[in-house]
Amino acid sequence: MAGQEVSKATLISRLKRIEGQIRGIQKMLGDDRECEGIVTQLVAVRAAIESVGALVLNNYMKICFRKDGETEEDGINSLARCVALWGRVHVRD
Repeated sequence: MAGQEVSKATLISRLKRIEGQIRGIQKMLGDDRECEGIVTQLVAVRAAIESVGALVLNNYMKICFRKDGETEEDGINSLARCVALWGRVHVRD
């Protein structure tokens, strides 16, 4: 799937799934669940967010470069800004 364009519906579906995971973590915290289980769920959410981010960047490269009125240089500069921004918020151990 990484090499293919992904529909907005697919991205929204994945984000809704992440939203559900977040609500589950909130419930775990409210129920005083064990830390290891909470951290495990947080790791799963982080991986899911990284996956959606990679798909959005992939789509950007394939779809957004085709915008009318935008030069190739504009597209490259915009993509570079997106990648730099994603790199700032992306945390690796």
